[in-house]
Amino acid sequence: MKILDIVIHPHLETSTLNRTWMDRLKQENNIMVHDLYGTYPDGTIDVDKEQQLLLEHDRIVFQFPMYWYSSPALLKQWEDDVLTHGWAYGSGGTRLHGKELILAISIGGQESVYQAGGAFNVTISELTRPFQATANLIGMRFLPLFKQYGTLYLSKEEVQNSAEKLVNYLEAEH
Repeated sequence: MKILDIVIHPHLETSTLNRTWMDRLKQENNIMVHDLYGTYPDGTIDVDKEQQLLLEHDRIVFQFPMYWYSSPALLKQWEDDVLTHGWAYGSGGTRLHGKELILAISIGGQESVYQAGGAFNVTISELTRPFQATANLIGMRFLPLFKQYGTLYLSKEEVQNSAEKLVNYLEAEH
């Protein structure tokens, strides 16, 4: 299975966890790592290139930190630009049918704050419903999330362990 890990982090140089995840995934032969902010620092997306990358892979991963209960802005722009009518959905838009989508999300807060009765009173699964709806619209299979809570409090060993867990999760049958 060919896996495309699309990293969406506007400050990757200061990230410990997402940078570690990215570096670890680059070591796998069947995983291509694609840094959106690094590739498009001016926000101008090469739609043809991005669509070709999607076609070449079976499992697509959106790797990002939770920003204001959602993803960083460039992912939304990427979706708007790349997942076009007639290509990804609508009449003739079947190019992504049967592919898989996984979200790999780093979350600064502890899991306890992302639940009913918690400080935010909403779950990560609820916050990521738009991604599930998008996957449904474009014919992709939305797989369970990979999430790392408490990223602000992880030790170096916990960061490394999280990277290994991510590799295992992305390469596993679902």
